[in-house]
Amino acid sequence: MASLRLSPSLDALVDALAQLPGFGPRSAQRAAFHLLQDPKRLERLERALAGVRENVRRCKKCRVFCESELCPICSDETRDKSLLCVVESVADELALDASLAWPGLYFVLSGRLNPIDGIGPEEIGLTALVDRIEADVAAGILREVVVATSYTPEGDATAYYLIAAVKKRYPHLRITRLARGLPSGLEIEYTDLSTIAGAVYARRDA
Repeated sequence: MASLRLSPSLDALVDALAQLPGFGPRSAQRAAFHLLQDPKRLERLERALAGVRENVRRCKKCRVFCESELCPICSDETRDKSLLCVVESVADELALDASLAWPGLYFVLSGRLNPIDGIGPEEIGLTALVDRIEADVAAGILREVVVATSYTPEGDATAYYLIAAVKKRYPHLRITRLARGLPSGLEIEYTDLSTIAGAVYARRDA
């Protein structure tokens, strides 16, 4: 007796959804069925994806996602350009900025170092970060780099690598890290805003 199987196209949709954070095979399948139950949902998703593919890019300075050459933060003349905060993801930048505790600019990495998975400095954008720091130092505008990676094993490894690389090139540049008010093992984007603000104000020299 034949058993019901998903069509190849539907199976491909489920597999694509399952690659998203927070989705497993079952939740991906439920999401796919939800989209197909109403064609308007699928059409809306198609339009949104097409719009992102056509319009969204990385800011040329901080690498956040935006729809222009520079994001609103990098083009904001009221921001303190002498302060640069390095975060792991766009979500972390959004969380830090929502705390209203950081007056400077940002640089967004593409995650954290993880040699076991083959994720090295180049993969997460550390080379581009060093280039950014070099340009800002040469221009005489940078006085402090804040390393805002999470207090996880990978986040710590990324912070130590970055701090060592920057100190080797610019020993007189101040480098700090967010205070340990951030819970160990918790990522910044999931931390409440008051805790984030406290960690910014109490940051310490690295």
